[in-house]
Amino acid sequence: MNLTLLQAAGGNGGMLNIIMIVAMFVVFYFFMIRPQQKKKKELEKYISEIKQGDAIITLGGIHGKVTTVNDTTVVIACEGGSKFKVEKSAIVSDASAIMNTSK
Repeated sequence: MNLTLLQAAGGNGGMLNIIMIVAMFVVFYFFMIRPQQKKKKELEKYISEIKQGDAIITLGGIHGKVTTVNDTTVVIACEGGSKFKVEKSAIVSDASAIMNTSK
């Protein structure tokens, strides 16, 4: 038994089903996957360009200013004079950009 996909699906109606499935994947890619990839690239670029004095927010929600930048870590100063050493991968956004949009 050598059945092709079109024979199993029922001729022309099967071709329409295949086109609809492909269209669904295309829509899914452009509305879900592509924007996430773009956002990830922007975050990676921001993390690679972090410098002393930048205001950041970490994955844990800690807001602070960068005091020292190393290869894989940064030291941030928080309110009250406390300092934290965190991985660069834990940085999720630029705090100054959030402050400017909330006003």
